[in-house]
Amino acid sequence: MIKELQELDRRLTQRAADRIPPAAGDLLSALEASAQHSKLWCGTALLLATAQGRQGRRAAAAGMAALAVAQLLSNAVCKQLADRPRPPRHWFAHDKANDRPDSSSFPSGHTAAAVAFTTAIAPGSPLAGAMCSLPAGLVAVERVHSGAHYPSDVLAGAVIGVISAGLVHGAARAVRGRLELLMHRGRASGACGRLG
Repeated sequence: MIKELQELDRRLTQRAADRIPPAAGDLLSALEASAQHSKLWCGTALLLATAQGRQGRRAAAAGMAALAVAQLLSNAVCKQLADRPRPPRHWFAHDKANDRPDSSSFPSGHTAAAVAFTTAIAPGSPLAGAMCSLPAGLVAVERVHSGAHYPSDVLAGAVIGVISAGLVHGAARAVRGRLELLMHRGRASGACGRLG
């Protein structure tokens, strides 16, 4: 089973390298450059926070928190545990495979960040979430096309992104619930004090 999955990973990686036209590959590279160091997602968060009021600020905060969790899980935890080599350079006719990190291929931190941010902002700003889904998906495609990752690395990054967004939203709900409980208790004790 493992050998079959590895073979599928190899075939999909080589197809992405061979079948994407050079002009489309250049556009993907430009998009990846804008997502490098989370610039694209930080810019989107800033735009959300300034253009959509309180709801936009909440969505932006959720997006940036999820992105941070995803980066932590993918780069500081998973990459340290899984020392997977990048796809072989000779699989790629283009020279983009020469410009890639030496760190573990598994998982894709770019994809984890993109999916985490997009998934986390969607509940608070569905339009922004929908608009971010296209560049997030293209970043994932670019990571395979450029030779930086196998498709399974990208899939794992996407799963980490979704989990990160879920953790952030779950933590926010828990904090809000706790604050509401404390406020309710405070109001109740104040009312009892006035009655006494």
